[in-house]
Amino acid sequence: MRITTRSRYGTRMMVELAVHHEKGPVQLGEIARRQKLSVKYLEQLIIPLKKAGLIKSHRGARGGYALARSPEEITVWEVVSILEGDEGVTPCVHYPDLCEMSPICPTRDVWDLLTEVIRETLARITIADLARKYQERLKLCEDLRKDKALGSPLKGGKAPSSDDKNR
Repeated sequence: MRITTRSRYGTRMMVELAVHHEKGPVQLGEIARRQKLSVKYLEQLIIPLKKAGLIKSHRGARGGYALARSPEEITVWEVVSILEGDEGVTPCVHYPDLCEMSPICPTRDVWDLLTEVIRETLARITIADLARKYQERLKLCEDLRKDKALGSPLKGGKAPSSDDKNR
């Protein structure tokens, strides 16, 4: 189970859809712009996610894509397994017959365990969890930009010099 750009970008797209879940469909161009991704690449990712029932499309002038289920119901593991497949961290985890050493391999248990830990971890994290964290970070960045623009010494503005303190 490799975490490739398919999973990383697909998960980012799903988070973007989760952020707009209550607002209606989002066009791919808008997701691509916000996430700084290629529309063509996102088009490739939409297909398996739509087939799996995670995304639905809406036609028309106000059309686009939306989550087919609540973001609280969709786990990161679902997205990764759809986009990458359900293989282990090494091929022998999912296909033990690939290697003649598989029955006695001294490291196979490690790869099995690592695969299971990754699955369990990603299955505990929902797209809603990531969307909440993303929105918190966006707000923090916006607050920092505002503070910097106002010249606040606490958040990116010019700090007072020692001369200022002695006045």
